[in-house]
Parts: sequence; C-alpha cells; structure tokens
Amino acid sequence: MADLAEQAGRPLKSYANTRPYARPGFPAPVSSAGARVQLWDGRQVDAYLAGRTVLPLPPAEEEREDDLLDRRECAALLGLSPRTWDTYKSDPALAGHLQVVGGVEHWPRAAVRQFAAARAVRPTAPAGRPKGVGDQVPREQLQERVAAILDADPTASAARLTEALGVSRPTAQDALTRLRAQRMADAMETDPDLTPQGAAHQLCYPGGQVRRAVVLAATIRRGRCSAAYLADVAAALHAAGWTTTPAAPEVQHPDVETCAAAIVLDTPAAPAPAVVWEERTGWRTAASRRHPLASAGSQQGAADAIRPLATGATPPPAAVVAALSTAG
Repeated sequence: MADLAEQAGRPLKSYANTRPYARPGFPAPVSSAGARVQLWDGRQVDAYLAGRTVLPLPPAEEEREDDLLDRRECAALLGLSPRTWDTYKSDPALAGHLQVVGGVEHWPRAAVRQFAAARAVRPTAPAGRPKGVGDQVPREQLQERVAAILDADPTASAARLTEALGVSRPTAQDALTRLRAQRMADAMETDPDLTPQGAAHQLCYPGGQVRRAVVLAATIRRGRCSAAYLADVAAALHAAGWTTTPAAPEVQHPDVETCAAAIVLDTPAAPAPAVVWEERTGWRTAASRRHPLASAGSQQGAADAIRPLATGATPPPAAVVAALSTAG
C-alpha cells in the first residue's frame, strides 16, 4: 500500500483513509485471503492507472515450483494452520529459502514440498521425561514435534507424547489440544458446513480425546471471523497516528473459550500503551506494552490505567478511536 500511495503522490495515511484501491475495476490484491499485509501485482496496477486493459494473472491451478508462497499458502500446502507454519519456518531447510517481498515473508513452492517430503520420513527421536527433570523439547520446537506425531497417528494421546518427547503431561495435553483444534478449524474454514465434531471425525480424532479441542476449534473459528474487523480497527488506529504500522493483530486464545487481541500503541502521541479487544467485552486500554493482555489485578498500580472503550463487543473503528482520544 505504501508503494501505491507513493505512486499516487499522496501520504500513506491519506491514501489508506480514502481506499482508492477498493474502487471497482482496481486490480485485486495477489496476497492470500486473510493476509495481514496486502500486495498487488505491479504490472496490473500500472495498466489500470494508465487506462490500459488489465491482463489477468495466470490461473492458480498452474502451479510452478518457483512460485513464491506466503505463510498462509505454505500452511495450506502442508495441511497446517498458519500459526503451526510459524513454528516450522525457522527450520534450516526452510530458513535458507526465505524471500521477503514487499515486507512479506515468502518461500518457493519447491522448498516447501521438499521440506514436507523430508519431514515425512524424519524419525521421531525416542525420549522420556526422567523424574524431576524439566521438559526435554524446547518450546519453539514442541509444535513441530507434536505435529509430526499427530501426522503419523491421529489417535495419539497425551501419554504417548509424554513418552515420546520427554515433556510433562500438562504440556503434552495443551500442545495436542491446540494443534488438533487448529487443524479442526482449518477443516471448518474449507467446509463452512462442517461442525467441530464433524471436523474431528473427518480428521480421525478419537471423540474421548477432543472435548476441549472441539470447544477451542469453535473459538479459533470465531477468532478468524473477527480478523477483518480487527484489521479495520488497526488501520484506524494507525491513521490516527498512534501506531507505526497498520498490521492487524493476531487473535489469541488464553483459554479454550476466549478470543482476545492486543494492539500496541507505539508512537509518542499514543494516549495509552496498548488497547485490548476481548470477544465478550469489547475494547479496553492496557497498562503495559509488553504484556497488554494481563489483567489489572496482576499488575501493581494498573487498575487506573485500564479503562473500557466505546460500547459493545465490536464497536465501529471510528468509535474506538473517539473513545481512546478521551481515555488519555
């Protein structure tokens, strides 16, 4: 969008507010659906602005090994959630192929497929958790290791993960629940008529093991449906001059029934350190940029710094900006 604004000879804030890229006939973004940062094809934009015919892009079915895929497209290629992909991308087999286009990370299709093929035959390291010893798998590697076991055996239990990975039972159960829920939500996104229970059945997850995952999958799905609204609020806060980037916040799930998101207000003019959105209660200010989701009770002297903003769970972005303007 910064490039589009520069090409139009206008400030980015003004360009983002008037949204000329949303007018009928303007080329559609080439980034994946739901991407945090939108990208456009330069040749299509040049043709549109020059009044020439905008030629269509090659069909998506014409896959090439050198195609560059963003995180969502990589995740879809592997049958994972984007968040799971984020735990894979630091693997040396992928990190060496990283290409940043327009500020967005991309990987060649061939590299992603090679990684998937190598991962499919990677042996699971035998392990165990000796009594009195901490978890044996680093936190940043846990999701990938759990995914490998779940790929091989959809019925894997927390006890199996504890034995195979050398982690505590609660750690294994939480990782298994979250990964299953993410994959169930992915299946529901592909088939909107699918229920969480139906997704669990489709993925061959035992009914007795996925009660919490069923609840969390529905929560994740609701969070994804809120992404566009949160992106609009993030853009409005950026246009107000309170953030250095208009990037949408990532929806988090502190528990299996809760959707929440935080936007750090990182400019000197910001009236609060951050704002937090919670699915049930809407927006509030936060007392900390580092830990915005923390409650007032968990932070000394934070009660006065946390105030509700606007009314309702999803007030219009302009209402959030107006409420925040008076909150400081």
